[in-house]
Amino acid sequence: MPQSRIRFAASRAPAAAEAFAALTTRYGQADARVADVIVALGGDGFMLQTLHSLAGRDLPVYGMNCGTIGFLMNAYGADALQDRIAEAEETVINPLSMRAVNVRGRATDALAINEVSLLRQGPQAAKLRIIVDGRERLTELVCDGALVATPAGSTAYNYSAHGPILPIGSDVLALTAMSAFRPRRWRGALLPHTAVVRFEVLEPDKRPVMADADSRSSVRDVASVEITSVRDVRHRLLFDAGHGLEERLIGEQFT
Repeated sequence: MPQSRIRFAASRAPAAAEAFAALTTRYGQADARVADVIVALGGDGFMLQTLHSLAGRDLPVYGMNCGTIGFLMNAYGADALQDRIAEAEETVINPLSMRAVNVRGRATDALAINEVSLLRQGPQAAKLRIIVDGRERLTELVCDGALVATPAGSTAYNYSAHGPILPIGSDVLALTAMSAFRPRRWRGALLPHTAVVRFEVLEPDKRPVMADADSRSSVRDVASVEITSVRDVRHRLLFDAGHGLEERLIGEQFT
């Protein structure tokens, strides 16, 4: 079997830079135009950055943890990298599309691999109306914020907000509130991946809200945000055999 042509990419962290130097010396650095696989060196944030940068290229990404948490990364190791890549399990994930319209009517489009979140900008709680597939589901949610998460992103911000961990093949989205005040202790909802979720901001002048896609694309003073799953865009992640994303999501629930 021919060996993969590897293109290495590294975050700015010192550990990632050291790994980049060692691995490119040992395995070379394939030209971006002919690479078969991208090896991302860093943490989960850098993995998301790498996936976003490859949108439309259909290249698999094998991450090695040189950061902090590394949920989307494999353990770092310089030996037998070609073999690890050849034997890796592939997981395909789809992003979310966010269209945020601010109070002046300007629309911003962005993609999110983990989640789209809405957060209060000021000291007062946000007031949100939630509409799913054109049907009003909550007339008023008073909260610090709300988010829609993919299965791949369900262990990130969503989990910190006490949202559910979703199996990677479930074709389900999590709608989770942050610090819901009214309805009291509202626990959120599980929605099919086909759902179109729309948030409308109530009293936006008094209670300003910002929208954010993967902590990369932020829009302030939003009036509405519409979120859908994008099935024709895919991201390919490679994980060491026996340590795939599905196993990680299950294991996270028993730690």
